[in-house]
Amino acid sequence: MAADKGLNGPSIIIKRIEASGDGGHHGGAWKVAYADFVTAMMAFFLMMWLLNATTEEQRSGLADYFSPTIMQSPSATGRGGDGDATAQQHAVDPAMPQTEAAGDFEEIARAIQDSLTGTGAESSQLTNLLQHVVTRMTDEGLVIELGDLTESPLFVEDTAQPQPALTQLAAILAQILGHVRNDVAISGHVRAYPETLVASPVWPLSDARAHTVRNLLEQQGFDGRRVQRVSGYADRKNRSGNPMDPRNNRIELILLR
Repeated sequence: MAADKGLNGPSIIIKRIEASGDGGHHGGAWKVAYADFVTAMMAFFLMMWLLNATTEEQRSGLADYFSPTIMQSPSATGRGGDGDATAQQHAVDPAMPQTEAAGDFEEIARAIQDSLTGTGAESSQLTNLLQHVVTRMTDEGLVIELGDLTESPLFVEDTAQPQPALTQLAAILAQILGHVRNDVAISGHVRAYPETLVASPVWPLSDARAHTVRNLLEQQGFDGRRVQRVSGYADRKNRSGNPMDPRNNRIELILLR
């Protein structure tokens, strides 16, 4: 009887469900597709931002960076001599700025300022010479100021005749500025003279000194077509609180933006 009850009791059914290879929610393929979509959208918005935030020159530089470059040795071109000559033409002092190596005016100006600091100069004579130079940035551009030192004036007394130091400075500036294309402006400034003088020389002297510097630059190979203006400011823009201070004698060469 006991055996009969066991046979006639409720049946227990065990159902086995095997997971399919796709997993839940139709598998994980949608996650990969969504990640690709998000990445594409990020790239799109980054590209749009770059188009609005960069100049044409900077965009050209970015395009050149991602463009494949083919390197050829002089022997491969069959014109080894020409390759060497080109390399020598582009071999300049690392401290000297080049327009192609600077993306904007600030970078160009910083490179020029570094070239005029005198740091790492080959001789103490060059270091002393560059003590005449002071640079500063303005809205108009980079101002390169050439000023008298107590024991080393740039002009012979109260004339527009240059001292050897000014001639050497003009050669340095012509070389450095020859690596950029920006126009320049030159202005002359002189100290005040006693009011008892019948004819004050401040106006003609400041103008003549500015033209002297222009002539010196052109004699050193600087392109005169890049000189936008030459001005004489007399004693109207003094550096020192004392109008008759010799430190007011200076030439300002402005690398224009």
